[in-house]
Order: sequence, then structure tokens, then C-alpha cells
Amino acid sequence: MITLRPHQSRALAAMSAADHGQIIVPTGGGKTIIMIEHAKQQLEQKPSTIVVVAPRILLANQLSTEFMQTISGTWTPVCHAHSGETHYFSSTKSAKIALFNNTARAAGESCIIFTTYHSLHRVVDSGIDIDAIYFDEAHNACTKHFFVSVAAMSMIADKKYFFTATPRVSNKHDRGMNNREIFGPVIENVPAPELIEGGHILPPTIVPFETDHTVDKKNPHLVHSNTVQDIIDNLDETDAAKVLVAVPSSRVLGNILGHTDLLSELSDRGYDVLHVTSKFGAYVNKTKVSREVFFDTLTAWGKEEGRKFVLFHYSILSEGINVPGLTHCIMLRNLNVVEMAQTIGRVIRLDPTD
Repeated sequence: MITLRPHQSRALAAMSAADHGQIIVPTGGGKTIIMIEHAKQQLEQKPSTIVVVAPRILLANQLSTEFMQTISGTWTPVCHAHSGETHYFSSTKSAKIALFNNTARAAGESCIIFTTYHSLHRVVDSGIDIDAIYFDEAHNACTKHFFVSVAAMSMIADKKYFFTATPRVSNKHDRGMNNREIFGPVIENVPAPELIEGGHILPPTIVPFETDHTVDKKNPHLVHSNTVQDIIDNLDETDAAKVLVAVPSSRVLGNILGHTDLLSELSDRGYDVLHVTSKFGAYVNKTKVSREVFFDTLTAWGKEEGRKFVLFHYSILSEGINVPGLTHCIMLRNLNVVEMAQTIGRVIRLDPTD
């Protein structure tokens, strides 16, 4: 039995009263729980086809895990419409997506489809009827490449909801979230101070770190390696630090791990190392693993008291990924406002024990 926080109850009530709209909730505010509770209500009313859209495959898999752990009591067919690995049925062929959904619906069953913005057009082209759709990290829907399929799905689905902590608006084109025809009105907007005062998220502490190292085109991996070591050495030794590191690029990360002694230095300090990029895939220490194994390991280690690790990524884990226990974030590159807010959002969530 899930007890909703006040802002989650307000958002759920707003969704029950409106079939179309935006739910603005700061990172760490539990947007996924709101989606799940609304989906449960939808499924209890009648057999339905529900679509959940995520910016990345890793997040689509995480959302799938969280949804299916919570939605219990009935067997619900699950389809993943993206190119990633999953133990559920998966396809990027529109005809197969349609066949899977229509077979379930013909048998009187519901169907939940997890997809990405990149593959959403495959679901659109399947021609299936959509009862409800949830767009996670909905600011991604504003990009030129994704907007057409998002707009089409907004017209197709009976109920459509856009969730984000960082809404994007535009006065130059119609892809901004101020386009009410596509994104609907803001039906709930939760202020961050409410979550901080309620003890639901932590206020971030910004710690500037000064270094004498100078980055140039020849040595960025050496400088970044030394910077990470220096910062790690300045952390409180009593903390079981779980550190997220945003690297400048996949190439720089490859050089950091392959052409410096950082891995051995971190190992000597008692740290495990995880890293994930779209170019190289996912690794736990020096072992390449599937993204499902990577996420399961990351979740388990995040909950493990006393476990120390450093998690390197390039533009993979900044949005939506719920990693319990992260304590610090190191930004080795300049991030725009949205990326910075999303990255900081990974480390302001409460520890599970709290």
C-alpha cells in the first residue's frame, strides 16, 4: 500500500479531473509514483492500452521495473518498443507492436508499452488505440526530431500527460511546452521549497573545487583523472561516498579509464567503478554487462550501506534515472541549465533508510 505525499495526491487528483496536461514536479518528487497510481486507476476501470515514454532505454527499463513491481494482482502483457535489451517482448516493428497489443486486447487483457522518444514513431505507426500515455522527462518532446511523433500521439491518445521538472518553452517555434494544443495546460506545478520543507528532497550544497591543472586539447583525460582523484581525497573519509561523474565525452572517458591510473587509484581507495555511455555500453568495474544487469547492480550498490563507488557517464544518467544513495556529483563539463538541474537531481533524493 503506497501512501502518497500531499503534492502527489494533488497531481493525481488533477489528472483524474483532466485528460490532458502538464505535471511539473522537481526531481526527486516522485513523478513515477504519480504515473503508476493513475495507471492503476485506469486499469481497474477497464482493460486499457497504456504507453510510457522515456528519453533513454535505460530509463524505459527502469520505469518498466517500477511499474510492474507495483501493478500487481492481474497479469498484464508488457511490450518494449525500443532497441534495448529486456526480458519482456520487444520490437521496433510497428506491425509486431500492433499484433502484440491487439492480441492482448482481444483476450480482454490490458497492455503496457514502454518506449523511448526515439522509437515513439513506431508506436504511432502501429495504428493502435491508446487509452493513456505518460511522457516522462517531457522537455525532450520539444526537440525537432521527436516533436512530430509526440504531437501525433497527443492527438491519438484519449488521456495524455507530460511530466518534467524542467519545462521548456519557446516563442520562436511551436515545439515549446507553452503550446497548449499539444502539451495541454499545467494542471499541477509543485514548488521545490515545498518538497525541501516537507523533507522529501535535500537542498543541494555547491562546493567549488580549485585546481592548478589546465586543460588543453592534448591532456584532458590526464587533468580530469587527477581532478577526480583530488576531489575523492577531499571527501570525508567517514562517508560511504557514491559519486556521479559527468564526463565531457565518451572519447575522453575512454582515455581516462584506458590511459591513466585512475581505476587502480580508485580501487586502492576502496571504490568500485561503474560507467555507461551509448558508445561503449555499460561496465561494472572492468566487466561489460547488459543494461539490465548494470541498473540492477547500481540499484543494489546504491542501497548498500558502506559501499563506495564512482559512476561515470556521458549524458545517460542525468535524466530520470533513480539511483538510491548517490551522495556527490562531479561535473567535468559545462552543462546547460536543464542538464545541470537534472544532474544535480540525481543526488538530492533521500537515502532509502530515511
